[in-house]
Amino acid sequence: MQGAFNGKYLRVDLTRRTTAVEEVPELQYRTFMGGAAMAAAILMKELKPGVDPLGPDNIMVIATCPLNGIPLSGTNRFTVAAKSPLTDGYGEAEAGGWWGPELKFAGFDGIIVTGQSPKPVYLWITEGKAELRDAAHLWGKLSGEVQDLLTAETDKRARVLQCGPAGEKGCLHANIVNELKHFNGRSGLGAVMASKRLRAIAVRGKDKLEAKDKEGLQAVLKWMREHYDREKDMLHKYGTSRNVVAMSADGILPSYNFQKGQFEHAKEVSGQTMAETILTDEGTCYACAIACKRDVDVPELGVTSKYGGPEYETIGASGPACGVSDLKVIAKFHQLCGEHVVDTISVGMTIAFAMECFENGILTAKDTDGIELKFGSAEALLAMTEKIVKREGFGDILALGAERAAQKIGRGAERFALTVKKQEIPMHEPRGKQGLSLAYATAPAGADHMRAPHDPVYEGFHPKGAHALEPLGLAEPLKRLDLSPKKVRAYMYANHWWSLCSCVGVCHLAAAPIDAVGITLVTNAMRAVTGWDTSLWELVKVGERAKALARAFNCREGLTPKDDRLPQRLHEAFTDGPLKGVRIEPETFQRALRLYHQMEGWDPETGWPTFAKLAELGIEWAARPGDSW
Repeated sequence: MQGAFNGKYLRVDLTRRTTAVEEVPELQYRTFMGGAAMAAAILMKELKPGVDPLGPDNIMVIATCPLNGIPLSGTNRFTVAAKSPLTDGYGEAEAGGWWGPELKFAGFDGIIVTGQSPKPVYLWITEGKAELRDAAHLWGKLSGEVQDLLTAETDKRARVLQCGPAGEKGCLHANIVNELKHFNGRSGLGAVMASKRLRAIAVRGKDKLEAKDKEGLQAVLKWMREHYDREKDMLHKYGTSRNVVAMSADGILPSYNFQKGQFEHAKEVSGQTMAETILTDEGTCYACAIACKRDVDVPELGVTSKYGGPEYETIGASGPACGVSDLKVIAKFHQLCGEHVVDTISVGMTIAFAMECFENGILTAKDTDGIELKFGSAEALLAMTEKIVKREGFGDILALGAERAAQKIGRGAERFALTVKKQEIPMHEPRGKQGLSLAYATAPAGADHMRAPHDPVYEGFHPKGAHALEPLGLAEPLKRLDLSPKKVRAYMYANHWWSLCSCVGVCHLAAAPIDAVGITLVTNAMRAVTGWDTSLWELVKVGERAKALARAFNCREGLTPKDDRLPQRLHEAFTDGPLKGVRIEPETFQRALRLYHQMEGWDPETGWPTFAKLAELGIEWAARPGDSW
């Protein structure tokens, strides 16, 4: 495999039960690279507006990235995208692990899945060939069982991507997992995959990627070896939950459904406590020295490292957000979600929503199948998680997500459902990191903490003492509570950079905050792998292109600028803690939002990217019907 691309996508028509290989021209790769931009372009061109997300007309795109498969840390991520059943708009989620590189080694840069199989199937891909096989024996089984069965049936070294039993039941929290530990976590895409009755995709590749400029790639790898010190990296040592205690001390640890920014049991659920108690190993992804993943064992609760361990978002959503302080119970929650393959953020935040409804008398034990849904109840957390993933009793309502559940419950429940575009908000507090408010409000797939570096980076934080975003021209420190025009500009530039990361395969944790794989290094890696005379300018434009396409997709599906909003709670001030009295001022936020729309070239009335902006990006074909020059 010479260079970054195989030049081939696999098209799978599940209705006709056929597979076909499609050649992809180099210009298409140069325009979209891969990942998020490639997936958005395919969906925008091929998917008809208004289709049922769980019907046969939806299309699911899996897109690898040009840096997948090189031995550089933090470059293994790939994208899954489709119309989302949770948001009814653009759905996208990235994952790391080994599966993305393995698909490239097997001869394909991506997969386009159309139609709907009349019965369960799985896809087996190896050495440039693909075969649909019966999956009746996999249907209804937990993810671990499916993993074992497929590696036994195909190749013991095969990499398995799968939806799960929650997706089979139409749970809108359902996601997609590879190797049991690496999740395309958000947007309800597991429900889409399951609706197509495609239970899994097993891949075994034997090819290897060879950079066009081998000396250039060696220079990149040498720089990484000389500048990244794993022994000093807290992300490696304590994982993504390394900052739980510090976040609580700063008042930005979302607790009790975002009612508070501090959690009195923060230390008990921290990465440091995990390392001292239940941690068995530091897991990792393909060729990544950072090894930020956690593997845990809790024998008394049946928790095994086979399913990895909880990351920060999982800890936040099932711990502080629900008032739960038992790390072992959180590990059990993580495994339940992993076995059934659901998004831990959405499940945890939907339970937190229900707990606040319960404590305010909107729900009673009669509504919740006898479960006392009180903040701090570990028993209630696990019991309701079981009901959600199995769609039993009250869990059948919560499986629709917090916003739809609130609409069904009524009686004022809506004010406790913290969602954007129907997706539950992640475990980061925009009141204390106000640039993040723009990410939550404008992310195409709903509130997303992975759309741009968080405000401490704009403030100048960097472990090496340099500003991580300086190559973008962002060298002026900006305070965390700033939501000025300068912060709006900084967010937009950083957002385009992080969007680019999702098009070339770079992990955002490697890119920032530790900056192990920084802006200049990524540019040099792309030049080496592709052989192109590319530049940061060209690359960041790809990130902007990806976002514009996703925005156009949403507008075509009926979303408007009114959907770029925040939950009311984030406009309410903290009543105690270090940020007492701090809120996101509604008028300031609206001014920042309008300015951001203008900077991006989005029509203030419709939300569509203007024809001029799309033409500048070379994608005028995605313009609103009737728009032209």
